[in-house]
Amino acid sequence: MSEPSNIEKAENEMIEREFQALLTDYLKSNHRKKTDIIERAFRFANEAHKGIRRRSGEPYILHPIAVARIACKEIGLGSTSICSALLHDVVEDTEYTVEDIENLFGRKIAQIVAGLTKISGGIFGDQASAQAENFRKLLLTMSEDIRVILIKMADRLHNMRTLGSMLPSKQYKIAGETLYIYAPLAHRLGLFAIKTELEDLSFKYEHPDAYNEISQKIAETEANRQAIYKDFAAPIVKKLKETGLKFEMKARVKSVYSIWNKMQSKNIPFEEVYDLYAVRIIFDPDKDEDEKKECWNIYSIITDIYKLHPERIRDWVSRPKANGYRALHVTVMGPDGNWIEVQIRSRKMDDIAERGFAAHWKYKVGESDEESELDIWLKTIKEILENPEPNALDFLDTIKLNLFASEIFVFTPKGELKTLPKDATALDFAFTLHSDMGYHCIAAKVNHKLVPISQKLQSGDQVEILTSRSQSPKPEWVQFVTTAKAKTRLQAALRKDRKAIIAKGEEIFKNFLKENNFAESLQNIDKLLNHYRIDKKDELFYRLGENEISLNENTKKLLKEKNQNVFMKYLRIPFGGNNKTPQTIEKGDTCPTEKIDRKATYLLKDDGNHKNYSLATCCHPIPGDDVLGYVNENEQVIVHKRSCPVAMRLKSSFGSRLVSTQWDNNIIESFPATIQIKGIDHVGVLNQITQIISTDLAVNIRNLSIDAKDGLFTGTLSVLVHDAKDVERLCNDIKKVKEVKSAIRIDN
Repeated sequence: MSEPSNIEKAENEMIEREFQALLTDYLKSNHRKKTDIIERAFRFANEAHKGIRRRSGEPYILHPIAVARIACKEIGLGSTSICSALLHDVVEDTEYTVEDIENLFGRKIAQIVAGLTKISGGIFGDQASAQAENFRKLLLTMSEDIRVILIKMADRLHNMRTLGSMLPSKQYKIAGETLYIYAPLAHRLGLFAIKTELEDLSFKYEHPDAYNEISQKIAETEANRQAIYKDFAAPIVKKLKETGLKFEMKARVKSVYSIWNKMQSKNIPFEEVYDLYAVRIIFDPDKDEDEKKECWNIYSIITDIYKLHPERIRDWVSRPKANGYRALHVTVMGPDGNWIEVQIRSRKMDDIAERGFAAHWKYKVGESDEESELDIWLKTIKEILENPEPNALDFLDTIKLNLFASEIFVFTPKGELKTLPKDATALDFAFTLHSDMGYHCIAAKVNHKLVPISQKLQSGDQVEILTSRSQSPKPEWVQFVTTAKAKTRLQAALRKDRKAIIAKGEEIFKNFLKENNFAESLQNIDKLLNHYRIDKKDELFYRLGENEISLNENTKKLLKEKNQNVFMKYLRIPFGGNNKTPQTIEKGDTCPTEKIDRKATYLLKDDGNHKNYSLATCCHPIPGDDVLGYVNENEQVIVHKRSCPVAMRLKSSFGSRLVSTQWDNNIIESFPATIQIKGIDHVGVLNQITQIISTDLAVNIRNLSIDAKDGLFTGTLSVLVHDAKDVERLCNDIKKVKEVKSAIRIDN
């Protein structure tokens, strides 16, 4: 009996040690010191969670303590939030209620705990409608008290840091959900350090090999980078010291995820990512009001030494970003011939940039502009919630529109400044002013010139909206708008009109069935849906109501036919009822009927006669790619690349249907892959490339097209390969041709 008590004793000591570390963090902060309520909250939570363990085997209470430490130390929150973080799982996991929390700790803490309980279990359940509902709850509680989402962020960050103890299929779901929602939310709240860590951790679990490879290359090039940075920094440091300014200067390497993103979006290898790091100058001004002047003084010193990139000055000091970010960014030509970005910030700006809105409370004096910016954003979120999208994933996409958008500044005819997302149109601007203006907008005048409503606006434009009472919203307008407000208002108005047309179409359909003695059955509707390749009956009725399709003699023949093959129906069903993510099953595949174990790693096999998986047509994965399986209604595994946009949505929304997969080494099928080749046009270069391909026995060429212009060429090579290694080897061989400057695999 003595051994368990020793273990218990050791665990209690560990718990006490972690709690004392939390108190130390709190006492170092600028908040009023209310340690007794934190102490009470900890003792209460510790008692409530006694005997409960996490999946990793450690006592459960260590999780709430860790969340409270992140909330305190990394986000900068005070005692109310620390208590709420310590108690955040009590209501959900134990017998205690929100009322108990209110009686013991007061109304404010109880409200935050209630908000956190509402959005527990991630923002997504298993059903799409429930997910949207959960996400709405998250945003509603957030618009009531921003601390709810900040503690939720701390909770998610700790879960990501300890994700290693989860099953792989669970890891994909949580990592996907984090990249899809939490990282953009952290960005929008200005929690830059947390956003970067969430992205890197998600990336680490989704693409472990790529993560390790980039991390290794960053480490290998560190010495070289440091040498270049020292050369670059020396003259600037000398000049700044001469002015007597208190400052620090450092080089900050980009995150692994953002480097990988750049490599993917620009189709370039690591060696061609030249802006691997940015230089940051953080200064302490004598007086707060000198911040702006000091930024421009430093700018002046830098541009006296190095040549400026005129199009890459970003002044967020005069006009902060909506998430409160303030800094002056300038890009100059470094001594090694590469562009280097320099970020100039005061100490206060740096604190706010790294820790977001929570840091404002540290500096808050009265009502600040940044807070009103946050209020504007929360108001927008509330407006979206008033007209929520019926489809969960569309709803999430609409919210995301407002999370990650860069901003432009536009003026009204009277000179008022309005902030809009980049790529916003004249129609977006009309909806920003008033919904009625949006509904009746016919054109706009941008800088006194007449333009259509689809015109994209630029920063600094002065915009006047022209309206007409006879104008009404049109379906094609949805293509012209980018702001969440315009999209939701427009779709709500169109839905009203659409309902009337659907009712008319349904009437036409029922009359046709009646006149021709056909039963009003689901079977008959299915036959028409299959025939016209339509997903939903509402869409069928809408097209009938709009006279886009008509019911005639052919329809009668169709309805008299025997039932169609069951696959046709499946092929129409998009995941989550969202036709943005169609999947097709390859011909000849059979539906396995036995239930697939979601917890075990599923081996992807193909013996030539039968394969136990299907490849998603959206991303065309091949053996060797990082993939995951989606189990459909027929217990069939559809394989996606983990980085595929459709897979991102599946991870966020259908986590329970995901399965961890592994390619079998004995797959004999060949897979299509496409390689893009770029280089200098030269006599015989095509011949050299084809010779390399023809000598590679593992590769079968399907198509090669080359386009030459002004001494350069771009070629697209389609091949059949066995796995990703074949493609990599072929690219390396092609790059050995002197004139070839790059050869990379691109999406088919």
